[in-house]
Amino acid sequence: MEFPIETRRHSAAHVLAAAVQRLFTHAKFGVGPVVDNGFYYDIDIGRPVTTEDLDAISSEVKRIVKENPEFVREEMGIDEAISLFESLGQTYKVELLHDLKNRGTTKLSEEESADIDAEKPDTVSVYRMGPFVDLCRGPHVEKASQIGAWKLTKVSGAYWRGKVENPQMQRMYGFAFATDAELREHLLMLAEAEKRDHRKLGSQLDLFVFSDLVGPGLPLWTPRGTVIRNVLDEYVWSLRKAKGYERVEIPHITKKDLYERSGHWEKFKDELFKIETREGHIFAMKPMNCPHHTQIFARKMHSYREMPQRYANTTMVYRDEQTGELQGLSRVRCITQDDAHVFCRRDQVQEEMLKIWEIIETFYGTVGFGDLQVRLSFHDPKKIENYLGTSEVWMSAEDALRNLAKEKGAEATEALGEAAFYGPKIDFIAKDSIGRTWQVATIQLDMNMPDRFDLYCVNEQGEHERVVMIHAAIMGSIERFLSILIEHYAGAFPLWLAPEQVRILPVADRHIEFAQSLLAEMQTADLRTTIDDATDSVGKKIRNAEKSKIPVMLVVGDTEMEGGKLTVRRYGKEDQEMALQSDLIQALQEEIRTRK
Repeated sequence: MEFPIETRRHSAAHVLAAAVQRLFTHAKFGVGPVVDNGFYYDIDIGRPVTTEDLDAISSEVKRIVKENPEFVREEMGIDEAISLFESLGQTYKVELLHDLKNRGTTKLSEEESADIDAEKPDTVSVYRMGPFVDLCRGPHVEKASQIGAWKLTKVSGAYWRGKVENPQMQRMYGFAFATDAELREHLLMLAEAEKRDHRKLGSQLDLFVFSDLVGPGLPLWTPRGTVIRNVLDEYVWSLRKAKGYERVEIPHITKKDLYERSGHWEKFKDELFKIETREGHIFAMKPMNCPHHTQIFARKMHSYREMPQRYANTTMVYRDEQTGELQGLSRVRCITQDDAHVFCRRDQVQEEMLKIWEIIETFYGTVGFGDLQVRLSFHDPKKIENYLGTSEVWMSAEDALRNLAKEKGAEATEALGEAAFYGPKIDFIAKDSIGRTWQVATIQLDMNMPDRFDLYCVNEQGEHERVVMIHAAIMGSIERFLSILIEHYAGAFPLWLAPEQVRILPVADRHIEFAQSLLAEMQTADLRTTIDDATDSVGKKIRNAEKSKIPVMLVVGDTEMEGGKLTVRRYGKEDQEMALQSDLIQALQEEIRTRK
């Protein structure tokens, strides 16, 4: 019998937990959800899990799969389940069950509420697999041997229910696929990904650094890394400027009143960096820019003739991410957003979103992600209390996004529950050079924020007309986007984006003066150029330039100094080229201009 991969992965998490219970009879279990390519389980064995422990657990999983016990489902009332798990000493499960029982007043995460059946709200299900019993809605495979191909991978610390005041558990991860071939392919991809790890390449290429004195999740950008950030941001701005956007600027802090009005304070107050002034006023470091931008729009009355208003703003926002969740540039506490907001009339929405879509297609085609997938991220109608506004407003906004995707001829998937709390969005998914997918750009349609801030224009009849707000990020978080881009290129950036485009390699000291004159010519032509004037051999200079992934290397010797053609080496190519200096400069300028 064939089972969906999510079912296999969730069942594999149960087999992992059963193996842990065999080896650590006192173990207490949290939640074990499915994640991309596998699963994890949060488990408390009273101490950190070692590499030797993980090997032993893996061997025990193999034994259980070979024994092939059945998954047996049983339904029971919540009170009965509480008694059962109390008798088993599973305190975390008992806590979840009490919260499920009181879910009207207790907030549960998606993983925690997965055990409740909406059609049977006072009943839960448990699964037995031999002596192991777990609280779970299911479904599962029929027998342990049907989980497919799997591999336990790593362990990290995780606070119970994500709160630092709670006990720290051990989060055990594993991969699971339907076949051995799929697992092997994934492991090969991961091996390649490890070589491309942006944290290693960032250090090797001198792009960014983290400082213990500054703090985790707060990257510092070197001159080389700053060049890449600026080149990308300037490119996005050139695309926006062509569509009629104007730049704005905002402060990095705000009174809490702004976020109370927008709804962000209630939704994200635990993730905000808060500041108390000498006078006792509460401010917050901004976690997003949209509420500030509403106040720029609201500064004066706008005629319909002035609509739309398009604001662009590249600026940092700040979020109090937990230390254990920080990862290189992928997840940081200071996030640079290439943010933009359009305030427009309802009949202008489609045209404005099409302009943004065109910018996204152009930008990602240029940086090497030409084939973008499209996902429509909508609200979950069963949890309307999690969102601003009414169901009618949400349905109207979501229909607008469906129509836009249809207009573009995009084969869009729909994802319930993935919307922002103030509006639905179009998410663009890119596939990198080793086959991984990443959510990148977004377009969000917001009919709620203008209501909360009473934003309007004066229409043809002289009446106040409620406007619509469109949120658009092209790179989104520049830090996260650069982590993706560094790994996509394996650090070998195209010429237009490379922080150092040309390196001149004089063969001997007598060639340095000519190399310096060549450097001046290159810099006059706006080519980012340096000289390696060390006393090393030319072979070592070439190897150093290759290690730094310099796109163009110019070897300068007697022939070049005497007016001959330049010897040109391109990164990643064995064959050398010969070119006149003027022809080379012109060719490089054209390559940069067209961003090939």
